[in-house]
Order: sequence, then structure tokens, then C-alpha cells
Amino acid sequence: MSDAAIAAPKIKAKISRDDWIMRGCMGVIGIFLAMFVLLPLYTMMSKSFENKAGDFIGLTNYLEYFSTPALFLSAVNSLYISIFGTFLVLGTAFVYAYALTRTCMPFKVFFKLVAVIPLLTPSLLAGISLVYWFGKQGAAKELLFGELIYGPIGIIIGSSYWVFPHALMIVITALSIADARLYEAAISLRTKPLKVFFTVTLPGCKYGLISAGFVVFTLIFTDFGVPKVIGGNFNMLATDIYKQVIGQQNFQMGAVVSVVLLIPAVIAFSVDRIVQKKQVAQLSSRAVPYVPKPERRRDMIMLAFCSLVAFLILCMIGMAQYAALIKFWPYNLELTLGNYDFDLANGGGWESYFNSIRMSLYTAVVGTIIIFFGAYLVEKGRGFAIGRNAFHAVAMLPLAVPGMALGLAYIFFFNNPANPFNFLYGTMGILVVVTVTHFYTVSHLTAVTALKQIDPEFESVAASLKAPFYRTFARITIPVCLPAILDISMYLFLNAMTTVSAVVFLYSTDTTLASVAVLNMDDQGELPFAAAMAMMIAYTCAGARILHVILTRGITKSTQAWRER
Repeated sequence: MSDAAIAAPKIKAKISRDDWIMRGCMGVIGIFLAMFVLLPLYTMMSKSFENKAGDFIGLTNYLEYFSTPALFLSAVNSLYISIFGTFLVLGTAFVYAYALTRTCMPFKVFFKLVAVIPLLTPSLLAGISLVYWFGKQGAAKELLFGELIYGPIGIIIGSSYWVFPHALMIVITALSIADARLYEAAISLRTKPLKVFFTVTLPGCKYGLISAGFVVFTLIFTDFGVPKVIGGNFNMLATDIYKQVIGQQNFQMGAVVSVVLLIPAVIAFSVDRIVQKKQVAQLSSRAVPYVPKPERRRDMIMLAFCSLVAFLILCMIGMAQYAALIKFWPYNLELTLGNYDFDLANGGGWESYFNSIRMSLYTAVVGTIIIFFGAYLVEKGRGFAIGRNAFHAVAMLPLAVPGMALGLAYIFFFNNPANPFNFLYGTMGILVVVTVTHFYTVSHLTAVTALKQIDPEFESVAASLKAPFYRTFARITIPVCLPAILDISMYLFLNAMTTVSAVVFLYSTDTTLASVAVLNMDDQGELPFAAAMAMMIAYTCAGARILHVILTRGITKSTQAWRER
């Protein structure tokens, strides 16, 4: 090669009109993320360095926090409850997932359906159910041998219930990918089953287990619903924020506790991202799918274990349903529908329930449009690597931000007359925005994963034919990714119906939500009404999930026929 050829300058690709439009759209959505994630968090952190008069006082609030034994103890409580709960849930989820993927156990479909029930209910339901089971007048309080359910025992049990399916889905995915050749080699070498487990099975799913562990830790550490209902005098960081803001109107100390709550969650998220980058493909093009072989003794043991876990889940949801139908626990156990007359309750009426449906629908529609289009701009955009990487980084941030911290940050940011978006405060709009923001990351990752499956040649051919990007987006990208788009909308709807931590500081008298009504009813001592409202949320989520399955099947037949070739 000649020196002239080596020294030839690089030819820069010409930026087309479509590229400028896509970058402009990315900038708009980037401003949305900055406005509703970065700036509120910055405002909250700034408030933690101020006194009630708004004067800068440095680290005084933090010194006061760590020098107050009761407040500092909350951080310790949150840590050890989360660590203990993580090991409990992860161990249970691993055995349950192993039974579903690596054995010939019967009734797998039934056990899969039962395992997802907690996803359809607010975390508050677990606490309510435990009160009826093991409270001072509980049906099975003798099983605790004199111990009180109000405190760490109740928090661990309740948190394990609603976090379990989150861990299970990740572990099932990790265990579903296995190369049968490794197991065949182990059998041919006459390797003992226990050694095969520790040298083949565990190493193959270790990244999934690590990811599930960090997810469980973060969810338990930042949860507000379970400790609020069943925690009693046992303080956790999330409940401390609520007490500081709602009980004492001490917003500055609430900001301090939020920052303390934020730090472990960010660390766990960061470590998880680092670990995931080290993950390598488990299956090659020559891999052989693993098919479990019947082994009666093992299969029966796994059936017994899964039956026990499923029984406990059904007991939790079953007691909540029973509590919603009785007149006066435990003195009058006659069945009644009177507890569903929410207009008689002080915590919130039927309007709260319909507000939740409206908010969830708005969140599903608006959130899906913004998130999927943003992911498309990141994945299918040409050039502008710095901007796309920055957008992706900001899109990942909400996953590490606890709902309580985000909700308090919105108070500081939007309840400021100087903010041009102040008009959103106290409206349905701010509830939609905070919910979309809170659950942005998982939806973004789902959209990116779906978009990666589409060959980049589609965009290249469209560009060579001078077809505008929006035509390719509408005629190719959306139809191909329609199942993922429906999954995103369902994910946003279900979480909007069940969330409480992110919205508990932001609702007004006109925008009370069903999940908040459950919390208020519990505070008022109206547990039967709270159980009934929690079950209404569960009914709605179950109905939406069934509708989603029906729509997905119909749409798949009409738009995904190419997959059957």
C-alpha cells in the first residue's frame, strides 16, 4: 500500500435530513429524562444541605441523622432485612426455577401461573394478609410461638411474597439456557450429580443469580408498602422518609434519608451492571438444547417443594380475599360485599379506583410511545455515538432510584412557583410522569432488546431508496416489534396500578389512587376495606393480563406470520 493511500484523509459520512430529525427527537426525549429524572434528584440533594429556612448548612443535616440513634438504626434495619430477605428469596426462587426448567415435574403450567400472582397485587396486600393470619387476632398466630408478626418477621415474609416472582423470572431465564453436551460429557465421565451441579449448573447460571440477587436486594431495601403495614415500631428507611415528610413536615431530613436510601440502591445497580458486562454467551451455534430426563425421586421432591411455595402464595392472596368478604373479623365471619362499598370508607372511594385505571391507561399509552421511540432512536440512529450513549446512560438511571426518593424529589422540583412545570403539581399529569419515569428503564431495555433483533439492513435499504425513517419505523419496525410493544404497555399498566411509593407524596384530593387508598384505609384501621381495594387492584391487573394474552395471540397471527417460516 502506498504512502499516499495511507495518508488519505477519512471521509466523513454526510449527515442526512433524517439524521438531523432523529437527533432532534432524541434531544427532546433526552430533555424529558433530564427534566423529570436528573433535575428533581439534583434539587432533592440540594435540599438535604439546607435548613427549613432554605439556608445552606453543609453536612449539618447528615451529622444530625447519623448522630440520632433511632434514625441511624433504620439504615441498619433496612440493610440486614434486605440481605436476609435476598438470600431467602434467591434460594427459594432458584429451587422453584430449577424444578420448572430442569425436571419432569408435573403441573408446571399451574405452578408458573401461581408464581406470578404477587405481580398483580400491591405490596400492601402482603402486609394486610399477614395481619389476618398472624396478627393479635390472627387465624394462625399460634404458629409464631408467641412472636409478634409486627416487625422484622412480618417484613421478611411480606417482602419475600411480593419480590419472589421478580427473582423467579430472572432465574428461569438463566436456567433455560443450557448446553446438553456439557451434561452428556459429565455422564460419560461418570461424574456424581452433586459435582455436576456445582461445576456445570451453577457456573452456567451464576450471572442470572447475581442479577436476581441485586434486584431482590434493591426491591426489599426500597420498599415502602410492606414495612408500612406490618412493620409496627420497627423502622426502615422508606418508612422514615414517610414519617419525616408526612408526620413531621421535616422535608430537609426527609431529603437526607432519601439520599441515604439512594446510595445502596445505586451501588447495587452499578455492581450488577459491571457483572452483566462480564457475561458471555452460554450457547454456541453447535449447542444442543438441554432436555431433562424423568427421575421419579427428584421430580417428586421438587413437586412437594413447589406445592409448598404455591400453597403459601395462595394462602396470602386467599386470606386477603376472605378478609374482603367478611363482616367483622373475628367476631362475625358472615360473608358480605359491604366492604366493597368504598364510598363508606375514609381512605378513599370508588373514585380512587377509577383514577388508578385512568392513570394506568395514560401511563401505558404515553409511556410506551415515548420509551419505544426513544429506544428506536438510540438503537437505529446513525452516528452521534456520544449522544446516543449519553441518552442510554440516563435511561438506565431510573432503575437505581427508589420510588420514595423520586416522589420526594418531585415535591421539591415541581412545587416551586418559579418552575414552568409547576402547573403539573397536584394533577393527574404528574402522577403519569413520575410513574413513566420510575419504570422507564426496564421498558427501555425491553424495547432495545426487541430492536436488536431487526437487521440493520432494513434502515440501510430504506436510506438507499431515499425513504424517510418514519416510514420505515411505521411499516417495518412497529409491526415486527408489536409483541414487545404490547409487553411494555402491559408492564407499565400493571406497575401503575400497584405502585404506591412513587405517588404517595404527589396525589391530591382529586387524584387519589387505589393503592394510596389502601394505605389510607390501613392508617384509618379499616382493614376490610383495604383488603377489598387491594383485591380490586388484583382483579383489574388479572383482567388486563388476560386481555393482553388474547390481544397478543391475535396480533401475532396477523403480524408475525413471517416467524413461522
